[in-house]
Amino acid sequence: APIQSDAGEPEVTCPNCHRATPESRLWANHNVCSCGYHFRLSARHHIGLIIDPGSFRECFRNICGGDPLKFPGYAQKLEVARASSGEREAVICGTSTVDGVRCALFAMESAFMMGSMGSAVGEKIASLFEYATAERLPVIGFTVSGGARMQEGLLSLMQMAKVSATVKRHSDTGLLYLAVLTNPTTGGVTASFAMEADIILAEPGAIVGFAGARVIKQTTLRPLPRDFQQAESLLEHGFIDALAPRSRQKALISQLLAMHTGG
Repeated sequence: APIQSDAGEPEVTCPNCHRATPESRLWANHNVCSCGYHFRLSARHHIGLIIDPGSFRECFRNICGGDPLKFPGYAQKLEVARASSGEREAVICGTSTVDGVRCALFAMESAFMMGSMGSAVGEKIASLFEYATAERLPVIGFTVSGGARMQEGLLSLMQMAKVSATVKRHSDTGLLYLAVLTNPTTGGVTASFAMEADIILAEPGAIVGFAGARVIKQTTLRPLPRDFQQAESLLEHGFIDALAPRSRQKALISQLLAMHTGG
């Protein structure tokens, strides 16, 4: 949380280097500390980093989740999530251009129940892939998630298969899907569409995995490496294709789009 500096400007202490940095300096550097630690960004900030200014057109905004199982307290939790995040659901979908190349995009919102995947999230992403397939557009996705939303039970778990099917149809037509994994990308999102992209990028230091490190350690009764489930370790073991610091994301994504669209 921000603290007040002597000059009166809010400062944020980095959990990596433990130095306090003025908020304005962090935002000028895309919310990245001078040590390289990537603080979380909102979904709209992620989209804004890479698109051509003014080109984003949101899709499927009317799709939002309900409380199908009447799970105790879930309806109230949704109301709080909408109020605190300013979003109707945990993912934003739309179309845009990146250096003139038209594409479909989705970005998951960490401030909405940590980007958890419910039926509405799955429906929105699946609908985006179907639209991209019909319009022959590449898809760029920013993932952040704690996994499937337990308050929706099987309806939430079904989204893994549903989105995966639309990703496969999109792929079968020869179209590009590029994913950028941000911290954290875990659970059912990792087990489905986050790791199904043709090219998988990750922000430095991002935690990516299925089960949490604590669960794995308690199950295996073995110590884990310090960099366990971190993006750098995943790159070393071939699970992702490259690290994508925010300062380079637009240039890198633009280059990859150009390569795959004949530019």
